[in-house]
Amino acid sequence: MVSAFRTALSATLMLGGALAAVSQAPAAARKKPPEPQVQPAVPGARQYRLSKEEREAIAPLQAAVNAKNWAAAAAALPAAQSGASGSDARYIVASLQFRMAIETRSQAMQTQAIDALIASGGASQTELAALLQNQAALAAAGGSNPRSEAAFARLLQVDPNNAEAMKDLARIKSDLRKSFEAVTLLDRAIAIREAAGQRPPEGWYIFALRLAVDGKMTAQAAKLSRALVAAYPTKENWRDAVLAYLDLGQPNDPAALDAWRLMRAAGALAGERDYMQFAQAADGAGLAAEAKAVLDEGVARRMVDPGKAGFKELIAASGRKAASERAGLAGREAAAIAAPAGTAALAAGDAFFGYGDYAKAASLYRAAVLKGGVDAALANIRLGSALALGGQRVEAEAPLRAVAGAGSDLAGLWLVWLHQPA
Repeated sequence: MVSAFRTALSATLMLGGALAAVSQAPAAARKKPPEPQVQPAVPGARQYRLSKEEREAIAPLQAAVNAKNWAAAAAALPAAQSGASGSDARYIVASLQFRMAIETRSQAMQTQAIDALIASGGASQTELAALLQNQAALAAAGGSNPRSEAAFARLLQVDPNNAEAMKDLARIKSDLRKSFEAVTLLDRAIAIREAAGQRPPEGWYIFALRLAVDGKMTAQAAKLSRALVAAYPTKENWRDAVLAYLDLGQPNDPAALDAWRLMRAAGALAGERDYMQFAQAADGAGLAAEAKAVLDEGVARRMVDPGKAGFKELIAASGRKAASERAGLAGREAAAIAAPAGTAALAAGDAFFGYGDYAKAASLYRAAVLKGGVDAALANIRLGSALALGGQRVEAEAPLRAVAGAGSDLAGLWLVWLHQPA
């Protein structure tokens, strides 16, 4: 939640010298008719237009505040408020009230004074931004999200590039179950920081991505996933980015296998559940060798217990299938090259990929793309990933950039990984 008084208010400091003019005006000036007058300027101080009646109404309050006589100040406040009709007078009274609130540590009075300063119309644009920031913070601290939301919205009208305020408003929007608006605000805040050459906090990306995934905002989640791992390429963030793709993907999406492959390439597989789901995806695609390789890695990293039910059976079954399939790889390659359509080449490329022969897999995937008759997006994702994992990162970029449609979300993640240090 927003912490109260993040932005320090300087209104009382700005008023010091000029306020003195209210009570220290020359006697000749005090005898003039009651029309508004401009007070004598103190060097560097702001000038205020106050009528005689307004000066007389404010003077007892100012004297009590300057003397720190809070009982007298509280007694003089209603008359000063009643006698302040112009914006400058209302601004001065509210500033004195704010000083009272700070000195007496009254949060309720702070809220009242800030509201009055904003309503006075006398605050400068800089002061107004600080006032609105604190109005929003106090409202949030008091549990009034709608009031805080309104204050932050007005703050952004005054200061439209305030990324911090956008982030704070996004949290309020989230609490109010306005997830789409929250994600939009966070996306803008991130863009503003990045455009200024500043790296936004990691938490901004993570919070926005969580909201996008929970809200089933596929396009926003894809964009935020790429931004997150580009800015903070930790294993944990890579896992979250890939899981976001899987969570929002279509049922039985054949590219889910390629998402797991990316998670493995990023070193982001964590725990037995990841290894089991990846192995099951590979086994379900008829890629026993890849399922076995994934499970062997899990055992080696002590994330998979080979004696545990489920794992034990899958390890044994994938091992038997992999041993029998290896002998037929050469024949599958020859048949795929001779086939008129690319279906056999795509399947043969998958088989070689599963055995870790990325060069051969890339050659077959390229043949599948050229022959046609296959899902071009899927074939290009697999061609790009095989080239990348085979050490040909420069060559991998073209097929990944050629991916269009829904597959472009996953291809975009592969491209981010491609441009990170090996």
